[in-house]
Amino acid sequence: MTRTTLVTGGAGYIGSHTCVELIEAGQRVVVVDNLCNSKPEALLGVERITGERPELVIADLCDLPALQDVFERHRPDDVIHFAGLKAVGESVKAPLRYYRNNVGATINLLEAMTQAGVTNLVFSSSCTVYGVPKTLPIDEGAPTGDTSNPYGHTKYIIERLLIELQSCKPDWNISILRYFNPVGAHPSGEIGEDPNGIPENLMPYVCQVAAGKRERLRVWGDDYPTRDGTGVRDYLHVCDLARGHLAALDKLRSGAGLMIHNLGTGRGYSVLEVVAAFAGASGRDIPYDIMPRRPGDIAETWADAGRAERELGWRAERGLDEMCRDAWRWQQRHPQGY
Repeated sequence: MTRTTLVTGGAGYIGSHTCVELIEAGQRVVVVDNLCNSKPEALLGVERITGERPELVIADLCDLPALQDVFERHRPDDVIHFAGLKAVGESVKAPLRYYRNNVGATINLLEAMTQAGVTNLVFSSSCTVYGVPKTLPIDEGAPTGDTSNPYGHTKYIIERLLIELQSCKPDWNISILRYFNPVGAHPSGEIGEDPNGIPENLMPYVCQVAAGKRERLRVWGDDYPTRDGTGVRDYLHVCDLARGHLAALDKLRSGAGLMIHNLGTGRGYSVLEVVAAFAGASGRDIPYDIMPRRPGDIAETWADAGRAERELGWRAERGLDEMCRDAWRWQQRHPQGY
């Protein structure tokens, strides 16, 4: 029997790639998205890859009646929850907006799930819940909550809510996925990262500089205690990340209870190393300027993803060069985005 998965934020970057994996696994996909930082054209890309377009419901998770209607009409078996605001810098400038949108919308989603009797949930969390790491690599037992920005704290609050919910209601099966830095694009070039305005994240900014859409990359800080002074992150191919959601969903369906997993490669790359790799993949120079550090950023972080391999059978398969090549292919095929 075909299962139906509701994907909140499914027209976004990670959501659309996960829709591809779900459809290719034979599942029916319904997307609910308010399109505030995503585009419906992404789902046309999903259709070109898979031959099937997810059904899109344009609705805001902050609108509980609209969300209840989605559950009543589509009767999903499972939920993957991506929807939320996600820019660290923006969250520092507008913390109330982030709390209202990320935490409030999740409470609505859980209420709608409860009313509909849906108890399988995969939540899109973030390595930002760890704050400034005391040791590297970071495993799931590391302290959480001492986050360096409001975005990360909304993820931490949602995690606590989910942990307490599952403790009170053991029939719920909840997967919390703490992922590190998703980059790249589907190898077809049909879907990829298409941020609104000036990109907050490194890879789309580098893409736009290589394509001539922006003159120079801004490198935020070169005085961190890292090997070249720039920030170090665990960059993860978005297709590997999407596979991780399917692995978690499969495990949930067997009655797994509460699960928490890091999704990362276990290796960190500096900003300048990413710039060099992208220059090699694109054959373009990437001019850059060093800027002061951004509030809320930390020096370095990378994952211990061993638990995901042991318990979910998942591990990252693609390296930095492939991440850069796929991101560049997306940029070339879609120079103006979707």
